[in-house]
Amino acid sequence: MIGRLRGLLAWKQPPYLMIDAQGVGYELEASLTTFQTLPEVGAEVTLLTHLAVREDAHTLYGFASPAERSLFRNLIRVTGIGPRLALLILSGMSVEMFGRCVREGDSASLTRLPGIGKKTAERLIIELRDRIGELGLDPTAVVLPGGRVAAPAINPVDDAISALVALGYKLPEASRMVQSLDTDGLTSEAIIRLALQASVRR
Repeated sequence: MIGRLRGLLAWKQPPYLMIDAQGVGYELEASLTTFQTLPEVGAEVTLLTHLAVREDAHTLYGFASPAERSLFRNLIRVTGIGPRLALLILSGMSVEMFGRCVREGDSASLTRLPGIGKKTAERLIIELRDRIGELGLDPTAVVLPGGRVAAPAINPVDDAISALVALGYKLPEASRMVQSLDTDGLTSEAIIRLALQASVRR
């Protein structure tokens, strides 16, 4: 099991990134929460990881904090929640906010996340409520040094729309989500995060 990677950030485009560790390029998928903490391409980065093994693929997921990885691992144990949907949850809602929703039985907030219907939200609350205090949900326990935000992409608005489509939104919906925001001076990761937060609040 690969539990942690440290190396140079070779490439990133939400939800994908690559870390060059001693000449070996490791491809990972990560949430937008983790993307917001990434340094610029070419800088050293450390991520906690989770390796998902299936018959047709071995997929590595990266996390900036122990709390995020802990929640991811518990999410994929819930019936009907796969790694991709778990990343969507982590991208659209902070670890702290998710914990609050589960503790308070707030299924309405959970259903505003893409791919989460009423039954799935209720299942998340039922299956995780008793374990929420054991998950180590500390959003401040970040592994990356400095917590620097990535430099703006050449066209962060287009990058943000493309990433939202990759996360499961239809193109017209992704465009509306981004165009309703004040994106001046923001990185693509920040735009995506704001768009998902606005979607949750609606």
